[in-house]
Amino acid sequence: MKTIINSPKAPAPVGPYNHSVLVDNTLYVSGQIAINHAEGTLVVDSIEAETHQVMKNIGYILKEAGMTYENIVKCSVFVSDMEMYGRINDVYATYFDDATAPARELVEVANLPKYVNVEISCIAAK
Repeated sequence: MKTIINSPKAPAPVGPYNHSVLVDNTLYVSGQIAINHAEGTLVVDSIEAETHQVMKNIGYILKEAGMTYENIVKCSVFVSDMEMYGRINDVYATYFDDATAPARELVEVANLPKYVNVEISCIAAK
């Protein structure tokens, strides 16, 4: 059985999907981009600000599911330009402890929704 979990603090899905789906003790979080739901704006001032907003949106969804970043076991990071890897990684690293950081891949793609620079999805477990 699956449970749909959406957060009122994260931007509304822009298609036929939900923020996340909980199956047993595993939470599958849809890809998040840097939309600030409270202001209704896209955060693209810098790749650092954009990455922080993406991670905040993930945090809102995790909180709604009763989890934290520590529950994340896998992240998928999609970027529009591999040259931004180091700057994205510096921000991403602030959300995890090095010793318990999740598995991850970071992949360059041609385009992302709303032509943002970064999108991150994850899997978390209780």
